[in-house]
Amino acid sequence: MALVNLKEKAISLLSTTTVSLAANAQTTLFTVPAGKRCVLHGALLVAGADAGTTTCTIGQVGALTDFLGTQTLSGVNAEYDAAWMEPVPNSTPVMRKSYAAGTVIQMDVGAHAGGATNTVFLFGVLY
Repeated sequence: MALVNLKEKAISLLSTTTVSLAANAQTTLFTVPAGKRCVLHGALLVAGADAGTTTCTIGQVGALTDFLGTQTLSGVNAEYDAAWMEPVPNSTPVMRKSYAAGTVIQMDVGAHAGGATNTVFLFGVLY
């Protein structure tokens, strides 16, 4: 497999999706286009209301924590509050997956306690 020169690629907005934090469910955020691969960078959640103690994860179907492990959104407690979510530890770099064409990326809401009209902006690199 040839190495890809990501130097010419930029982190960009991949999708904008309305996600309900009022029910436990999976919401599709993005499907990698045919002929492409994708490395996710992060997700920005903008709340439509208090998220309460809602938890969520992000990853590919069948492995819904492979990008972002469980996040508790208790600090998002008012409309328009925002949470930047990305898997960045304090010291050791995180290996990020490269998703193949056709891979469906979803957000899984568990322990729902929030409102129904929240927006998730998903960022990454397509190559």
